[in-house]
Amino acid sequence: MLGYPGEGSHKEIRMNGIVIRTMKKTDIAVAISLWKRTPGVGLTESDTPAGVSRYLKRNPGMSLAAMQGKRLVAAVLCGHDGRRGYLGHLAVDEDFRKAGVGSELVGRCLKALKKAGIRRCAIMVYKKNRSGLEF
Repeated sequence: MLGYPGEGSHKEIRMNGIVIRTMKKTDIAVAISLWKRTPGVGLTESDTPAGVSRYLKRNPGMSLAAMQGKRLVAAVLCGHDGRRGYLGHLAVDEDFRKAGVGSELVGRCLKALKKAGIRRCAIMVYKKNRSGLEF
């Protein structure tokens, strides 16, 4: 346990050799790297290791990582403000797209929000992010 209350609140699942689990502090640097190299994902001054760590602590157990062995292949930030949920920075490594990983991440995030009593969710996608809009 890395000090995130609720860490592990998502049940770990396996699909096609990929393990989907709650994002951990140790995933942050690799997730930021994935987001930086994924077209259509925009990072801001808040998307530092410290900023993402604060987000994970504020929204315990909601954000997800998808792993193939020790390789992070997808990640999404999920949280809420007490009335509305937010999904951001959903990215799937190019080698793992079209396998249902992104859909599984989104579905699991929406279930976690619902369990927390959150019935509305905003998903942020840039207009120029064609693959994100198609998804």
